[in-house]
Parts: sequence; C-alpha cells; structure tokens
Amino acid sequence: MRNFSFLFFIIFSITIQAQEYTVDLDYYLPNDVSYNPTIPTPKSVLGHEVGEWHVTHDKLVHYMTTLAESSDRITLENRGSTFEGRPLLLLTITAPKNHSNLEQIRQEHVGLTEGNSASTQNMPVVVYQGFSIHGNEPSGANAGLVAAYYLAAAQGSKIDALLNNTVILFDPSFNPDGLQRFAYWANIHKAKNINPDPNDREYDEIWPGGRTNHYWFDMNRDWLPVQLPESRARIETFHNWYPNILTDHHEMGTNASFFFQPGIPSRTHPLTPKKNQELTGDIAKFHARAFDKIGSFYYTEESFDDFYYGKGSTFPDINGSIGILFEQASSRGHAQESDNGILTFPFTIRNQFTAALSTLEAASSMREELLNYQKDFFNNAQKEAANGGAIVFGDEKDANKVAYLAEILNRHKIKFHELKEDYTSNGKTYKKGYSYVIPKNQKQHRLINAMFEKRTSFQDSLFYDISAWTFPMAFNMDYDETASVGKLGTEVINFEKRGVALPSTSNYAYLMEWHDYLTPKALNAILSKGIRAKVGMKQFSIAGKDYDYGTILIPVQNQSMDATQLSEVIKEIAAEANVLITAVSTGLTKGIDLGSNQFRALEAPKVAMLVGEGVTSYDAGEIWHLFDQRYDMQLTKLDTRNFSRTDLSRYTDLILPNSYALGKDDAKKIKTWVENGGTLIAYKNTGRWLNSTKLLEMEFKTRKDTARAISFEQRGDYRGAQVIGGAIFNTKLDRSHPIAFGYKNEMLPVFRNSTLFLEADPDSYNNPIQYTDAPLLSGYISKPNLKDLAGTSAFKEKGLGNGNIIYFTDNHNFRAFWYGTNKLLMNAIFFGSEM
Repeated sequence: MRNFSFLFFIIFSITIQAQEYTVDLDYYLPNDVSYNPTIPTPKSVLGHEVGEWHVTHDKLVHYMTTLAESSDRITLENRGSTFEGRPLLLLTITAPKNHSNLEQIRQEHVGLTEGNSASTQNMPVVVYQGFSIHGNEPSGANAGLVAAYYLAAAQGSKIDALLNNTVILFDPSFNPDGLQRFAYWANIHKAKNINPDPNDREYDEIWPGGRTNHYWFDMNRDWLPVQLPESRARIETFHNWYPNILTDHHEMGTNASFFFQPGIPSRTHPLTPKKNQELTGDIAKFHARAFDKIGSFYYTEESFDDFYYGKGSTFPDINGSIGILFEQASSRGHAQESDNGILTFPFTIRNQFTAALSTLEAASSMREELLNYQKDFFNNAQKEAANGGAIVFGDEKDANKVAYLAEILNRHKIKFHELKEDYTSNGKTYKKGYSYVIPKNQKQHRLINAMFEKRTSFQDSLFYDISAWTFPMAFNMDYDETASVGKLGTEVINFEKRGVALPSTSNYAYLMEWHDYLTPKALNAILSKGIRAKVGMKQFSIAGKDYDYGTILIPVQNQSMDATQLSEVIKEIAAEANVLITAVSTGLTKGIDLGSNQFRALEAPKVAMLVGEGVTSYDAGEIWHLFDQRYDMQLTKLDTRNFSRTDLSRYTDLILPNSYALGKDDAKKIKTWVENGGTLIAYKNTGRWLNSTKLLEMEFKTRKDTARAISFEQRGDYRGAQVIGGAIFNTKLDRSHPIAFGYKNEMLPVFRNSTLFLEADPDSYNNPIQYTDAPLLSGYISKPNLKDLAGTSAFKEKGLGNGNIIYFTDNHNFRAFWYGTNKLLMNAIFFGSEM
C-alpha cells in the first residue's frame, strides 16, 4: 500500500507540474527595464501567450508585421518566398537615428571588408540573429517573438545604448515551411491536461517531420552551396552587410541542457583564424553569466565543431564574422519528462531568449574589438591574396553545369572572368564560353580557398558533418590552379547563363549529345510530347563533328507531326533546356550510321519512388528536388504504408532511396514487376535488403575491428574514427556502358558517407563505376577503410526477366549541389533497359 501511495504521489506531482506549464510574458522578460505600453505584446496579436501554443509561421509573420508597424526601431522586408510560398522576412532593428542613416552605416561597415581604413570607434556592430533553421526545433522561433517584442518595447538607458551601438538583422524563421509543419503537429496533439509521457504521440512526429524544408532538405547544410530559396535570401543579406556575429538557434535531445560555442577545439577548420575562436570564447562568458543568473545549466567545448563551412554557425567564420551555435534541449512538444525533470516548452523558449540577449550584450560590449577583427581578417586575406594566382575551371562539353558553379560564386560575391581565348593546361582544354577564371587576388580569397581546397590530413578524426566539399569535384569539373593570369578576360559583372544557338530545320534528323547537365530535361520533354527518339550506343562522326556515347537521335520521318511542326517543337525544347540540338541532313557517318541497330529506341519514363517511414527523407527529398526543380519530370511518391496495395504496372521505373522499410512480401511484389519489364533503381543500404532477398545477390566486404589499447573513455572516439562522415573519392568509368553516358572523362569524383564496400564483379565489363586503387581525393577516411574501399565497385546491375535491377552504393544526388553525379540516375532511368 505504501508503494502504491508513493507511485500515486509521483504521478500526481508530474500531472500538476505539467498543467502549470503556462506562463505570462514576465517569465521571459528582464525586469531591469520598463516596457512601452503602446507596443503590442505577442498575446495581444496572436491570441495566446508565448509558449502556450507553438506559433505557426503565418502568426509569426502577422506579429512581426504588426511590430514593425508599431515601432520606429524596426523596418521589415520580404526577401522572397519558400517553395510553399511563405515569405522570407527580415527585420532590421536599431535605434531610430540609425534607421535614418542606415544605408550609409551599411556602406561604411562593408568598407571594413574592402580595405577601408576608417575608424571603428563610433561604428555600430552588426548582428544577424536567426531562428529555427530546423522547423521541429521551435524554441528558437518562439523565442524570437519575445526577443522582437523586447527590442521594440524595452525602455531605458540600457536598451538605448544597445540599439545605438548595434544593427540587428533579425530573421524570425530560417525555415518557414518546416516550422509550419511542426507547429501543426504539436498543436493538433496538445491536450487540455498536458501529458509529459515521452510515449505520447505528440513527441513522435510522423515522417518526414518538420526538421526540413519543402523538399526535405536540412537547410543548415546549404549556407555554402546556396541551392535553396531560403538559403539564397539569407546569403544575399549576409554579403550585403557582413555581420560581425551570426547566431543560429537549434535544439537537441530532451535529456541534454544547453550548449553554446566554442565547440571541440581540435575540430575547427584550419582556415579559421585562432582569433575567431578566442572571440567566440569571450562571447561565451556573456552567455555563461546570463544563464547563471536564471539558474539554467549549460556546457561548452564538449561537442559540435566548426569544420564544415556550409553550416550556419561555421559559414561566418570564413567570412570575417563570428558564427555561434546554440543547442537547447528540446521538449518536442509542450512538456516532456527528461532526466532533468519535466522540460516545458516555455523553459526552452526562455533559454533561447536569454542567449539572444546575451549575444547582443556581448556584441555591444565588444563592439570595437569585433569590428577591428573583421577589418583585420579581410586585410590579412588581401595580403595573402597578393601572391596572385588563379583558378581556371570549366567543361568544354557542358555549359549549363559550368554556369551553375559560376552562379554559386556570384552569390558569394566572388569575382570571376571570362576566358579571352581557349586555354590548355595539364592535358585539359578550357574552352572560351565554357570556362571561367577566378583571380585569387580579391577580397574573398579565403572563401575561395575554402571552396576549392583538397584536404586529406586532419588534426582530429571525428567530424560533426562532412569532411570534404571541394566544389569543382562536386561538379565533376576540370580545374587547375595556375600562377599565371595571362588568360584572364573581362570580369563578369552581371552574370547570366549564356543561351545556345537554336537548330535549323531538318527534313532528316536532329542530334543531341548527352554531355550537358540539362539534356535529361530536354529528352524528357521530347519523349513526353510523343516524339520518337533513340540513343546511340557507340561513337560516330558526322559533318566534321564527333558524337560521343549516348547521343540522342530524333528522326524526322514517322513522327506524329510534320517536319515543320517538329522543327518548332525541337527549337522550343532546346531553348527551354538551353541545350545544343543539331540538325543533320544525312544518315551517313563515320562510325555507326543513323539507321544502325546501335541506335536503340527510347520510351517516356513513368517514375515512382518509395517514401515514408523507414526511408531516409534527405535522400528521397534530394531525388524529388532533382526531378521537380532541375529536370521538370514528374515523380510519383509511393508511401511505405500503402506500398503493398500499389499497382506497380503503371510505372517503368521504381527508385528505392536508402531504406530500411521493405520486407519479404515486398520483394516478391517487386520481383514480379521487374520480370514484367520494370527497372528497379536502389541506393545504399537498400543493397543489403536486395542481397538478403536474393533479388540482386552481392558480396559486401566485412571487417571486424578489435580495439587495442583503447580505454573505456576513448571508445566513442575510436568508433567514430571508423565512420566516413562524408568525403570525396575517385572512380574509374567505363564510358561505353550506358550508366556512364554523358561523361567525357575516364575518372569521376564521387561523394561517399557510408562503409558499404561492394566487391567488384569478376568480369570487368560489369564494373562500369569502380573505385581506383588509391581513391581518396579529399576528406577523411581511416586507413583500414581506405584499404577496404580500394578497387571495390560503386554499381551493380542484373537483368531479371524483361526488366533489370540497378544498384548504387553511394548517394549521387547529395544536398542538391553534387551536380557531377546527378546524371547517373538519369542514365539509369532513360537507358536502364540497354544495360
């Protein structure tokens, strides 16, 4: 009876505590200032107190708009839209006197990055505060409600000094689509009597969750590649201002406390100046004092790192700023049990708000030191850049891919030039119009180094994210560093993609080489309009021009339209995809003639992809984005919940991203579909399932490591060192194989972040993508793993009945910026039946 009474007391206490989670605004706000009663509180606009419900993005926008209309300290701009059409707001918050002179302040501030010797004595410091780039880490965006109110309404000498000394670029939601998705989930499961039981559905959102944006991308990995609209808006703001501090508010596991940087010292990128980490440590002292004052626990320097420059807290570090990561233990709803007691949503919000204010206090107190650091950063970069040199990059067969890389450089304010004439270096030809040159003697010298460097030696063997991202390798681009800048042409000022010459009208045929990045878009448009097309399995020459493996042939005869109509459609498609299509007047060639059986008929693909629980949402989202945004191709998303009831006969191709979702019955269903003519395309861990079900038998290398002289304390680092977090490796291509059509070089850099090592097939022609004997190009891999990887295969294919199964060991669509390997998937779809 005593045990039962004690248990009842515990349960009753938990319930009471949970019900008392609602707080008023005073819970968050400092009491050392007064507040302007004419400034609307969040509750007066939203209809609920901060933390009572999860704010939806539409309500967040409404409050920020109302606040801007009510305060002369705030201006508001809409910098664009998300994929779902939500506004990307930015509030600029500072003293009214600064607002009246804001453009001059901005120009003087940016002048510090351009060698301006102006005094920083009276110059405001600039702070970019951004919230909840992961939508299901909502305490940041909800804390933004309180922070914006405080900055608009607080009164007194303390806030006046802060606003006079500071320009705050306030981004209330880095990820509007994800925030909206998660707020909906948390709010529809909120009960009148909050239940903090972690098993409640409120704390376990369904796939894909609210972490990501519309296409399921982790946007905190896109600061350097800038492939997403949300990223492009914030990067434009960043380079328009070059803030001195940028904060990035996140959440982590429920049983944690609060983390602020510095991270683990040995995991800072070597290109980041030591002074950057010293300043980060000085700023951390302000956070510590603020958290001590409210009694909240925290830690620093024990986890996370500053290595990958594509993260929000690290990107500023290579741009003369201080990036700061905040990680708050997550309630993942309204209140949840944790090792530290019941963690309430308001408590998480208060911690984030506290960190936001301590950042501003640090910025104001360290104003001159931060401004001078920024000035010194760029002055030192210019001294390094004075050594000169240049990087030339290009692809003589693929203008669109070159333009995509140039577009990224342009967004980062990196200067580049047209080639004034063709240039040859180390056996590579850089063709005018298909290549650019980056002079290294420029302001963004250090950022250029960060984007183009190859690194294979490291101080530490553990990484929070990827260890390599060399951009020309990601694009499979020819590139060289050269001391000479003699081939520089004119600087590209207003960058635009160059258009292609449209084909003349032919009464015989049209040819389209398969090299250009956007040829899949053009081919899909051709086939979707019912136009017959074929693919050339061998090389040939016609009218003095060489055509490579994979050239697309469009005959004029026996089409559903006459020659004139076909010509107009072909011109329209060529213009839309910006690819070169050539009219020819004869079928006689040097090599296979156009009437040869080595031209194989193609059919319009009807593609489906497995999504849902058990499927890696990142991988699936990258494929969806590739189809929808790059190639204008329809892709049917089949949910794992309904897969057993789905009629697969509607589809020519089925894609299985990295997945743990399928069983034996699914294997039988897929086998029948493949035998009837379907093409199955699978990635990464799905290969183990294919092997276990004997759909595609393969041999993966296995190795059992034995830890020697490794202590209990060291075991985590020992295991972590065997992880391939993300590095770049070299593969050798068989360019005559359909999977390699469109690639002009024999070698192809690929991204890899797994230890799935597939034994090569005994027959060499079955290894069209094979890791070289010394495959590491850039990034970290342990010596045992590197030894195991050498010579393995990256691809496996098997015919089954009238169809076939295609397997890739690696994700070739990584984060939307691995342009160089996207075509492998397109080859599997369009040419799978020819393998």
